[in-house]
Amino acid sequence: MTLTDLRYLVALAHERHFGRAAEKCHVSQPTLSVAIKKVEDELGIQLFERSAAEVKITETGRRIVAQAEKVLMEAGQIQEIAAAGKDPLAGPLRVGVIYTIGPYLLPRLIPRVHQLAPRMPLIIQENYTTRLAEALKRGELDVIIISLPFEEAGIVAQPVYDEPFRVLIPAEHPWKNSESIDPDQLANDQLLLLGAGNCFRDQVLEVCPHCRNVGGLQRTLEGSSLETIRHMVATGLGVTVLPSSAADEMTLQNQLVAVRPFAEPQPVRRVALAWRVTYPRSGAIDILRTAILESELPGVRPLGRAPLTEAA
Repeated sequence: MTLTDLRYLVALAHERHFGRAAEKCHVSQPTLSVAIKKVEDELGIQLFERSAAEVKITETGRRIVAQAEKVLMEAGQIQEIAAAGKDPLAGPLRVGVIYTIGPYLLPRLIPRVHQLAPRMPLIIQENYTTRLAEALKRGELDVIIISLPFEEAGIVAQPVYDEPFRVLIPAEHPWKNSESIDPDQLANDQLLLLGAGNCFRDQVLEVCPHCRNVGGLQRTLEGSSLETIRHMVATGLGVTVLPSSAADEMTLQNQLVAVRPFAEPQPVRRVALAWRVTYPRSGAIDILRTAILESELPGVRPLGRAPLTEAA
């Protein structure tokens, strides 16, 4: 059994299809099939149930795949440790970022990282927090940019900045004459939200608890992204809540909307970097943090470097 065999095993477990798994591993389907069969013969147990329609993993197979992922991650650490010993700022950095941060941070972040570490290109994945966390634990990502709270065993989480929320309204909305908006007012209008499962949606509903009641949620409409929601507000459909990075410069781009702050104390989200405790390229993490702070996102408040703590 080789590390390559384990990679094939993990790929098939994720894809549940021999053809897609082979394509992901850049090998032919017969090559992958023979390798999987060899592993099963060597272990003396069936790991996958095969049918014409799909491939299902057995319960024992799940446990073996989980262990294989750990082995592959630890093996990958050998190259990372060697690379870090040479130059932690040389070689790609695999960065995950949640959907409600990426579109606003990345255009500012990438040029700054290039200036600070020109030999460290970024391989970027946008996704939901839970999926980024799984990819981080599997070793597919080196560091992720997420919104707190975030708790995962074996993961370091370090706050970087606080970002206040804003209210985005149509330009001719009655609230345009208000200097600030009370959170309870949101329940009295057509509130546009991201779909269920997005952490920013949950944070907005925490800001306005009255929006959780049946009547309030019936008056909400959902969008697939913050950009989609911004456009719906511009049409006059309703109001929404955005992080300051997505809102504060909006009126420069679109005269059909207006931005108002919340009344004090303003609700905020805390954005953090998270990485595995064992990740050896600490210098790369430091550069990423510096680049984020120097990106000067609208409205954000940088945080001092907090002590590194492992998430519970």
